[in-house]
Amino acid sequence: MNDSTQERLKPELGARDKPGIVHLGLGAFFRAHGAIYFSELEHLQGEEKNAAGAQESGGEAPSASKENPGKNPRLGILGVSLMRPDQRDLLAPQNFAYHAVELAPEGRRAELITIIRDMLVAPEDPAALIAAMADPDIRIVTLTVTEKGYCHQPATGKLNRQHPFIIHDLESPLPRSAIGFLVRALARRREDGTPPFSVICCDNLPNNGPLVRNLVLELATAIDPELAAWIEKEGRFPATMVDRIVPATTQADIAALSAQTGVLDLSPVMHEPFRQWVVEDNFVAGTRPELERVGVQMVSDVTPFELMKLRCLNGTHSALAYLGYLAGHETIFDTVSDPAFDAYCRQLWRKEILPGLPAPEHTDLQAYTDQLMARYKNPRIRHLTWQIAMDGSQKLPQRILGTISDNLAAGRDSSGLILAVAGWMKYVSGVDEQGQPIDVRDPLRETLRAVIRQRRTTESQVDALLSITAVFPRELAQNPSFRDPLAQAFGMLEERGAQASVEEILY
Repeated sequence: MNDSTQERLKPELGARDKPGIVHLGLGAFFRAHGAIYFSELEHLQGEEKNAAGAQESGGEAPSASKENPGKNPRLGILGVSLMRPDQRDLLAPQNFAYHAVELAPEGRRAELITIIRDMLVAPEDPAALIAAMADPDIRIVTLTVTEKGYCHQPATGKLNRQHPFIIHDLESPLPRSAIGFLVRALARRREDGTPPFSVICCDNLPNNGPLVRNLVLELATAIDPELAAWIEKEGRFPATMVDRIVPATTQADIAALSAQTGVLDLSPVMHEPFRQWVVEDNFVAGTRPELERVGVQMVSDVTPFELMKLRCLNGTHSALAYLGYLAGHETIFDTVSDPAFDAYCRQLWRKEILPGLPAPEHTDLQAYTDQLMARYKNPRIRHLTWQIAMDGSQKLPQRILGTISDNLAAGRDSSGLILAVAGWMKYVSGVDEQGQPIDVRDPLRETLRAVIRQRRTTESQVDALLSITAVFPRELAQNPSFRDPLAQAFGMLEERGAQASVEEILY
């Protein structure tokens, strides 16, 4: 079969409940992670409902179209694209169903996911999105908009008041940013006398719940201080930690799935077998789903879990992405298959990351990092170094710079992590070790280009990049115990290349 003759995926889904969840930023990660948890919980609750109904009716299960007035909020998802219609246009002909394909070393396993009810494209009709979020049936709003989607300064956690979306959202009741939509929808609910929805951030940001809460309050205060006071009192923004490697879907993946299932799904997602979701148990009354029933860890404090993941997984992912890309490795699997990079990654954990990391309850950090390396070495996960390298100006503060700052304060070594920062600096210069252009994708790309063009020496380029306070906290940038070895590491990369530099620092 080929694309022109094969039947397109379009399952008959029958009557389904209205959405109870709005998800902002319906990309591959959420569809391969959070959406699957909600789907599993919906199936579980549906089975229980049917079993209970069959008992009450003497063996005949109730119609699936009957309203479920149970204690659990609806779990169907209204997906939202904040930028482009591409995802909506792919999913709509499929009744918003798609396959999630598990890529295990022993083979592929495809599962059909039908939790998405509909999808909106915010720029097409922002008023419709606000109305949907203001609907009393919506109890939860989840987000995966990437670090840059919060329109904030990662180094300070404050709104970027110069961001064009924030400038617009301060003046217009029809917003463009995720934070703007949260604020305007909450304002509508307050006007209507409707309790707020719970906001669950699913992005890799430290203290992501409190961060989003503070950004919402900052924007709301600028628009209407009384609204901000209401959100502060009534709103809930549980912190979370999410973990699953989700490589980009390729045309080869689509073709393999079509051969396996006999239908053409143009928007499947690929994912590794491992998954983890840790959620702070802090919800607006009546909005809490029983996610613990499908494996979500509901805890009082997410901080140890998110710090473990940000520093152990995301930190080494970024380090391997920049240095691996410069060394000519296409994927993380390719990178850690190189003995030098395998040893480099393990050294980062052993010498620089784990010594300052508090272990979450019932967690063996050494076993956790061993598991991470096994995940990196899954040959079916083709996670591109270039993909991970995107938006580095937003990622470095959380993933790497925090660990370096802690190590400096404690007198611990950070040579491997400093080399990773130098790798980022070399990467954003836009030219690889063979003199070929690098397609740098970063919200600060023009700023980075401007400061790099003005410098002629290695040290001046390092100093110029360190001067970007949106990335580097001033105290760290001006610390000679960081700046001087960073300049040396950058010089070594320029002179010897990434492969030799990684081999040089192994001990």
